[in-house]
Amino acid sequence: MTRLLKNIASNDPLNITEQKAIIEKAIADNKDRQGAVMLVLNEVQGKIGHVSPAMQAYIARKLNVPLGQVHGVVTFYSFFKTQPRGKYTIKFCLGTACYVAGVPQLVEKAKQMLNIDLDQTTPDGMITLEECRCVGACSQAPVVVVDEEIHGRLRPNKFPQVLKALQAKDGAAKEAAGAD
Repeated sequence: MTRLLKNIASNDPLNITEQKAIIEKAIADNKDRQGAVMLVLNEVQGKIGHVSPAMQAYIARKLNVPLGQVHGVVTFYSFFKTQPRGKYTIKFCLGTACYVAGVPQLVEKAKQMLNIDLDQTTPDGMITLEECRCVGACSQAPVVVVDEEIHGRLRPNKFPQVLKALQAKDGAAKEAAGAD
């Protein structure tokens, strides 16, 4: 635990005043409550977007619980992420219907186009690729979920259109921000 807290990356939330304050508040608000570990982790994940290994060690120390307990919660629940996610998340449904209908080929196309693997984020911080379990849209298999929007019956040759739509959406958002 000490090693994790000595070599904290400069961009880790523990080294960013505003984000460390969020962590401190989550700990202060929940340290004496039953299920404090889960409560703190949920709040930190929700407000910061991930719980880095250094953050896990810090939370464990402040709550006076073993690091393994905190790490166990983070790794057990798929909601928790240990690295920052991109502005947009593309999830590939690995349910049986989607798998059989060709989602592995979609994953390969995305990895090829973005030059990243699953559970990684593009260097510009724009897109994170993830896998997920059944999203309940089996009749539209194979399914990809972009943020909360379902794209069904998607084929590898149509995947570039999904990326273009994200780029257009991001360009429109930047343009609107510049107009303010």
